[in-house]
Parts: sequence; structure tokens; C-alpha cells
Amino acid sequence: MTLTNKQRQYLKGLAHSLKPVVLLGQHGLTEGVLAEIDLALNFHELIKVKVAAEDREVKAMIMDTIVRETGAFKVQNIGHMLTLYRASEEKKISLPRA
Repeated sequence: MTLTNKQRQYLKGLAHSLKPVVLLGQHGLTEGVLAEIDLALNFHELIKVKVAAEDREVKAMIMDTIVRETGAFKVQNIGHMLTLYRASEEKKISLPRA
């Protein structure tokens, strides 16, 4: 499954008022941080993660790793903020049709 532009825009609107749930600090991306992101996605479905890396390439690599390891969809990233979506068993967010 992939997100259509309409669904992505809908999720961006929902995520606009959200605060980051997980903040990556000086230790970077660890197993514990990935587990926390996974838990947050299971509970909220739509979350923001703040990646505080100074180097653009390192930041992009960390964001790609988070998306790949969690199996979530990257809704958007602006600056240091990454917005992720992954449907849970309960389907709390109903996406518009394609």
C-alpha cells in the first residue's frame, strides 16, 4: 500500500497541530529509540519525530532508516521534523479514498 497525494495532504493537515512524540538526541538512533517510535506509532498512528542532526546527509540517512525499520509511511519532513503514519489494528484514522 502507498499513500495517494490526497491521503498525504489529509495526514499533513492532521499532523499540523501535533508536537513531536520522540526526540533524537546526542546518542542518535538506538534500538531503544526505534522501539519507542514503534510503540508511539502503534498507539497514535500519526506521529512527529524530531531528528537533531546538524549534517543534512546524516539527518536524511537517519530519517530513511526510521521509515525503513518501522515500516511506516513518511508523510513529510520539514527541517528537523519527520512526520510518520502507520495504520494500527484499531484504525483510529480513516484515510480518504484515492
